[in-house]
Amino acid sequence: IEMKKIILIRHAKSDWDNPSLSDYDRPLAARGLEDAPKMAALLKNRAIKVDGILSSTAKRAKQTAEITAKVLGISDTHIQWDRSLYHASAAHLLAVIQAQSAQLQTIILVGHNPGLTELIVDLGVNLDNLPTAGQFAFTVLSDDWKDLSATNCSFDWWDSPKKPGTAG
Repeated sequence: IEMKKIILIRHAKSDWDNPSLSDYDRPLAARGLEDAPKMAALLKNRAIKVDGILSSTAKRAKQTAEITAKVLGISDTHIQWDRSLYHASAAHLLAVIQAQSAQLQTIILVGHNPGLTELIVDLGVNLDNLPTAGQFAFTVLSDDWKDLSATNCSFDWWDSPKKPGTAG
């Protein structure tokens, strides 16, 4: 079986300086702009070949996805923008991942809490909170995304700006 890998990434730290901006339109803060490439570089060091990125269209998630793609040398054409990932529930995130083409081996999903943390918990890992710019990786014990479930995946590793390289 060729196993799949899903890497969940929470957008980097967002900027709250402009109170008139809607939540959806908030950009990355200076710290987020620093953390996103740093975290992408950690991912690059793992030498994982990423086939595609799914991302929320909210500005902070978009910026995180674009920075990640750039550092990993992934063309923007391999980013799938999906408005429905903005503040999506764990169930919706799972459905979106399960709907991906079996040709894609490794996918990154860039999204938001609480959905991402809830999905990680639903997939069998006890995590209080996926921090901003945090990355969480699972291996799917199948060659089809539709099989992704708590009984059919294993935790690989997770990284965050304050806690890089936490292996399972």
